[in-house]
Amino acid sequence: MIMKILTFPDPKLREVSKPVEAFGPEIKKLSEDMIETMYDANGIGLAAPQVGELVRMVVIDTRPKDEKGRRYKYEEMTELEAAVKQPLILINPEIVKGEGKTTFDEGCLSIPGYYETVQRFNYIEMKAFDLNGKEFIVKTDGLLAICMQHELDHLEGTLFVDHLSFIKGNKIKNQIKKFGYPVKEEKEKAKAGSKTADEEKIEV
Repeated sequence: MIMKILTFPDPKLREVSKPVEAFGPEIKKLSEDMIETMYDANGIGLAAPQVGELVRMVVIDTRPKDEKGRRYKYEEMTELEAAVKQPLILINPEIVKGEGKTTFDEGCLSIPGYYETVQRFNYIEMKAFDLNGKEFIVKTDGLLAICMQHELDHLEGTLFVDHLSFIKGNKIKNQIKKFGYPVKEEKEKAKAGSKTADEEKIEV
């Protein structure tokens, strides 16, 4: 089932999510719906709060798309990225190690049409649980590491614009509150087959 993706300034995006305690059919169904929603929105990651569920779970798939996909300019995966089975479901995720620095022009399904350079760890080790409640660790870098950090922020009520300077972040937030999201029409055209300037961008 495709779910509605909340957009800023929805207050739910600012709440801290609660840990998952029951690993049963409900959380499995939510993960399936989130993955379907992420693919439908052409995203590479989605956190439960983005669909109004305040639980600590994210889904991710940063694998390159085919010739009709948006990721043709990002086809190179690192060795560590390629070793991770995707789509990836992370329940109660926690970064246990972060090294180095990298930057990327991030976008967000909850702030559609806006992209800004954000600094992240280049390499991370993240502890999480799978759908059966079994703990595992993901060690990765590249776009996958960036996406995992972006999604973890959502579980704390943090958006990528919060990583920007006070002036730049406030400018974007105020513009959205005043004018909304004019890119919505462009996205509908893109789904219908016409290309837009944002088609090559990645939203998480």
